[in-house]
Amino acid sequence: MFKILSKKSLNPTVTQMDIEAPLVARKAKAGQFIILRVDEDGERMPLTVAGYDREKGIVRIIFQVVGATTEKLNHKNEGEYISDFVGPLGRPTETENLKKVCIVGGGVGCAIALPVAQQLHSQGCEVHSIIGFRNKDLVILEDEFKAASKTLTIMTDDGSYGTKGVVTEPLKAALESGEEFDEVITIGPLIMMKFVVATTKPFGVKTTVSMNPVMIDGTGMCGGCRLTVDGKVKFACVDGPDFDGFLVDFDEAMNRNSAYRNFERHAYEDTCNLFNKGV
Repeated sequence: MFKILSKKSLNPTVTQMDIEAPLVARKAKAGQFIILRVDEDGERMPLTVAGYDREKGIVRIIFQVVGATTEKLNHKNEGEYISDFVGPLGRPTETENLKKVCIVGGGVGCAIALPVAQQLHSQGCEVHSIIGFRNKDLVILEDEFKAASKTLTIMTDDGSYGTKGVVTEPLKAALESGEEFDEVITIGPLIMMKFVVATTKPFGVKTTVSMNPVMIDGTGMCGGCRLTVDGKVKFACVDGPDFDGFLVDFDEAMNRNSAYRNFERHAYEDTCNLFNKGV
């Protein structure tokens, strides 16, 4: 059992938790993930490590309440326990020898992008961050990104905060103005990452994407997280989650990710009904 040490709401649908998991904290690195189960009968759910404290044995997770399992997890409170918390899994983000990087995050994907930005910053890398949200109410981790970035640009779809528009606009403007990045690292919705790649490709800037396909066991055995990268089958859990964005088949990935949407919606509604009845 793993104790929830703290719980904080970052916006109406996104929650941050600090979990007591010393063995995971000891090995975790930016870009890796864990798989948890809320209870013994729960499904396995992958979540990227959003932060860690090796000395205190704490691992931070940030999740958006969108399905049955995240709804169950969100009903857990500080001082309570979750059943399983396994990791770290996946390959850490490669940050060595990078001198100037642009981080592009979207929505809750910013929780994954932040530890990468922090790791780069701690290594002396010049970090430029662009983060995007639908509106002001959904903005998360602004202060944390400011602390880790030389420049921070916040975009909102409706213009209610920061600058109105999408993340590719300031990225394209920077590249057209002559900014030279060793790498662009983008984490967020698949459609956002697809267009970030389309923006950087004409400039020949290496672009790394963090993929989030359906995943079950996290060890490459189930095959649920398979992707096509450079015409070859890869597994996000063991080969990734980071990949060369120029080589990823995004259309296939988006089709696969939508396959269980209706099932997930029904499971979420059933879970909400149970909580509303006090079960």
